[in-house]
Amino acid sequence: MANTESALKEALASIEGATGAALVDYTSGMALGTIGGSKGFDLNVAAAGNTDVVRAKIRTMEHLGLKGEIEDILITLSNQYHLIRLLKGRGGNGLFLYLVLEAGRANLAMARHQLRRIEAELEV
Repeated sequence: MANTESALKEALASIEGATGAALVDYTSGMALGTIGGSKGFDLNVAAAGNTDVVRAKIRTMEHLGLKGEIEDILITLSNQYHLIRLLKGRGGNGLFLYLVLEAGRANLAMARHQLRRIEAELEV
């Protein structure tokens, strides 16, 4: 089992093209841990903003009566991918992993696979 810090380090080290990662509480909008990012890309601001994305999708699913669970939310930009993975089980309710990837270097299928593995090993 991995703690937040080691899980985020693993994400940055093992996922090709990853430039930043965070564990976020979408009930409060606070990042519980971050790694990476840059001077021009504040992961705490991104975490808070993506909380709104998660809440909006959950609300929309409720209004539509959809019973499935959200696995991932993918936002594609011209030069980046933003991957949001909602945590399940072991105290992960209300949390998501947020991953920023360079579009030119990333393999989305592998990133999703690796993030799922990291989630399974994460002890919250």
